[in-house]
Amino acid sequence: MNIFRFSADMLHLASFFILLLKMLKSKSVEGISLKTQELYLVVFVTRYLDLFYFNFSSSLMIYNFFMKLIYIGAAAGIVYYIRFKEPWKTTYKAEEDSFLHWKFAVAPCAVLALIINREFSVLEILWTFSIYLEAIAIMPQLILLQRYGNVENVTANYVFALGAYRGLYLLNWIYRYNTEFNYHSDWIVWISGAVQTALYCDFFYYYAMSKYYNKTMALPK
Repeated sequence: MNIFRFSADMLHLASFFILLLKMLKSKSVEGISLKTQELYLVVFVTRYLDLFYFNFSSSLMIYNFFMKLIYIGAAAGIVYYIRFKEPWKTTYKAEEDSFLHWKFAVAPCAVLALIINREFSVLEILWTFSIYLEAIAIMPQLILLQRYGNVENVTANYVFALGAYRGLYLLNWIYRYNTEFNYHSDWIVWISGAVQTALYCDFFYYYAMSKYYNKTMALPK
């Protein structure tokens, strides 16, 4: 565990807390993409199948176990609230969150995982699928924010935390590559992580400008 990995995990946790706090305080999910939340839930479920045969031989293993449970639980809870729980269900605007995520995210990533993977086995294909899918899971949320134009401060902080978490993971991989003799880099992870971080670049720019000028964040429509 290094500072980049730990900081990334804490930012990832913070993104969940920021979003849940917004939902509970405002009793609304306006500006939040259910499609992105569903994609993240699929990512966590398909990636963390090792929970069924987890090894608790070290403190790091125990840390990973509980972090994975939190990720799955938080994502599932957010999806449940938006889909089924009032008043959040009523405030969700499906017509604005119109990205066809099953067709243009899940299906292509599933096909790509079947073609390009490290090993043709069920667990490896599902793990690879989750890596590909996470790289583009934020797209419905970014598209929705562009349609709104002005981005609420809490929502902007939530998306920023998600993007910063992935950026720190890139630094974590670079750090491990240069400091750990037995560390094996995985080009699937590196390329997917780079694509995911790149998707946030435009958002980061407008986020930084809004903070610098102390104004409400606005994205070009």
